[in-house]
Amino acid sequence: MLNALEVLTTVVVGLMVGVEFSVAFVMNPILDALPEDSGQLGHAHGGRMLGAVMPFWYIGSLVLVVVWAVAGRHDPGTGLVITAGALLLLSVVMSILLLVPINNRSKTWTPDNRPADWKQQMKRWDRYHYVRVAVIIAAFVLLAAALA
Repeated sequence: MLNALEVLTTVVVGLMVGVEFSVAFVMNPILDALPEDSGQLGHAHGGRMLGAVMPFWYIGSLVLVVVWAVAGRHDPGTGLVITAGALLLLSVVMSILLLVPINNRSKTWTPDNRPADWKQQMKRWDRYHYVRVAVIIAAFVLLAAALA
């Protein structure tokens, strides 16, 4: 049963990493290259869509890692799992303190009501997101190493 939990947790975290990586390095550059207001509208829609799903994914991933750490506390890779859990906790804290406030504003913007500094706010979100992606990639690598 522990093996199934380990694999499930690694897959769930890996899929989350893939989604967040593609947001940072595929979707956002595509949206930013769209003409006129299309990119900003796309960002707003993505913020609403992913903003509804990602909190459950981040918290769910963290819960799975905690369960793995407790259930496998006597396994040799437990230190890696605990460190991965600490990194996922950091990503949740970063999300709540840094990214969610910007996302909550930007998902309501339209070309008619967006603030003058909307591009700067989106660039700030991007910078925070790059750091968060690096943190969750590190957590994923640690979980994969713990599996091995």
